[in-house]
Amino acid sequence: MEVIGLRDRLQHAYNAFTGKDISRSTLGPSYTVRADRLALGWTADKSIISSLFNMIAIDVSATPIRHVDTAQNGTFIGIRRSALNDCLMLEPNIDQNGRAFIQDAVLSLFDEGVIAIVPVESDLDPRTNNSFDIKQLRVGRITQWFPENVEVEVYNQATSNKERVILPKRTVAIIENPLYEVMNKPNSTLKRLSRKLSMLDLADEKTYTGKLDIIIQLPYVVKTEAMRQRAENRIQSIEDQLGKGGHGIAYTDGSEKITQLNRPAENNLLDQIKFLTAELMSRLGISEDVFKGTATEIVWTHYWNRAVEPVLSALADGMSKAFLTKTARTQGQAVQYIRDPFKNVPPSQIVTSLDTMLRDQVITPNEARTRIGLPPSPNEQADQLQNPNINPQMGDTSLDGEGAVEDSGPDVQSVLSTPMSQLKGEG
Repeated sequence: MEVIGLRDRLQHAYNAFTGKDISRSTLGPSYTVRADRLALGWTADKSIISSLFNMIAIDVSATPIRHVDTAQNGTFIGIRRSALNDCLMLEPNIDQNGRAFIQDAVLSLFDEGVIAIVPVESDLDPRTNNSFDIKQLRVGRITQWFPENVEVEVYNQATSNKERVILPKRTVAIIENPLYEVMNKPNSTLKRLSRKLSMLDLADEKTYTGKLDIIIQLPYVVKTEAMRQRAENRIQSIEDQLGKGGHGIAYTDGSEKITQLNRPAENNLLDQIKFLTAELMSRLGISEDVFKGTATEIVWTHYWNRAVEPVLSALADGMSKAFLTKTARTQGQAVQYIRDPFKNVPPSQIVTSLDTMLRDQVITPNEARTRIGLPPSPNEQADQLQNPNINPQMGDTSLDGEGAVEDSGPDVQSVLSTPMSQLKGEG
């Protein structure tokens, strides 16, 4: 390996702020916001709705979706080394990592009701080849439907613009929102809530613009044009008083009666918003504890089954159908989500569960060690399914540290009481 001397290092030193030789004219179009993302529509400015959307999208993206091998019965065997996994795990495109891509796809799915995940770059033309390796993925908006094709609006990195292209349905992953009835149907709970929130915003604007929404009962009958003009002049007089004064105060004649209109309407609107918000959260399996992050395992599982798992399945099934040939699927290849069963389990319960799984020969000792942040044991038997109680000769591969393998790492209890920085070798 070539050794770079101090003189060479100084001569070829790089500073990010010295790239002044780059001409802006060669960089392409510039934007003040990310040009590649789909612009969210009717849900973008609704705080309650966007909070719910973001929570589900984050939880979906936290669960890995991978190109895997499966057995004949569909059970998981292992993760494949493939170009598709490179996209899903690391770099679906130059602008996003795998997790950000999935989160973007979910938010767009909730907003649109249906999206297309488009292989914008591959080693072979997917329109003429059944099998191709995907190099780059983008989330696209479906603008038109045809019998065997779809028109998709998708970001073109080469031009830095969103362009509409017609693609065969079999080459793109068409993902439909499994929560469509709740979110995207014209009279769905979410759409009704959105309309009510918009009405509340309008009511707030009226309040801050000085609109009082009042009726003035005048001490005379307005039937002739002259009396109607007199009434208009009286209204104008009150508006002038409110406008000229710095505190929005006006006076009326003692014989005039004022009726306020907006307060009862606003109260009724707030009640409707509260009702629709509670109904929406109930249909999505979202309780206050889930929202706050204090939910029990049972409550969290209910939310997962109602809101997270259906979206994960829709994404995985859509990509499996579009990106894997029938031959590949017959051979056991699939796109699946991989859920961590210990993600929301307390540390003490994790230890108990792993110990039970070890004794029942569900997992190997090394698989158990990786779950608690320890490196694999060098003992060869640590990769085999064995009950440490029945076969004590296997050494220190159990979770409780009983055995005699040299330098196999601390036991579970010590790991749980040790700062993570030390476990990672940072302390």
